[in-house]
Amino acid sequence: MSGSSAWALYKVVGPDGRITYTDRPPSDRPAQTIQTNGATASTEGLPYELQRVVSRYPVSLFTGPKCASCDAARQFLKERGVPFVEKTVSTPDDVKAYTKQEATDQLPTARIGQKQLLGYSQTEWASYIDAAGYPAKSALPLNYRWPDATPLAPPAESKPASPASNRNAAPAPADSPAPPAGSSPAGIRF
Repeated sequence: MSGSSAWALYKVVGPDGRITYTDRPPSDRPAQTIQTNGATASTEGLPYELQRVVSRYPVSLFTGPKCASCDAARQFLKERGVPFVEKTVSTPDDVKAYTKQEATDQLPTARIGQKQLLGYSQTEWASYIDAAGYPAKSALPLNYRWPDATPLAPPAESKPASPASNRNAAPAPADSPAPPAGSSPAGIRF
């Protein structure tokens, strides 16, 4: 999502205490700009009606490795032509960030606007996608490309080891066992 003010959201508190959320700043009173988490798909090049839906109800998909339900959820969104941002949950840092942010340990999870959908159910997801106003058939341009999936937690910065610490470090075992194929990250259930 670009830093354009055209997509900013504002929280306006009226004189009577009523709260209104809008995409236009009021001219007669102060407003609080609402910060988003940046998990919105780009609307550049999308038809106007689809831009409006994406800006009001952005879709985020949280997935794990080797997860058949996650693959089915991703495929459903692509077939429906729903622009979405995919966040992967595969490292302990991802798991920690995910459980803190989403308050669950279940994958896949989707966010459609503020609505959280746990687990994949095509019928349930379709009803929420429809209610948000996404078209029944893809309205995406033929050259549209979904953004690559990114880890939920930012990668930890690695510090180069000092030569002194390398001399005292124990050698790594030659035959360290690999995690079993198809295992889910610790703390996550599918």
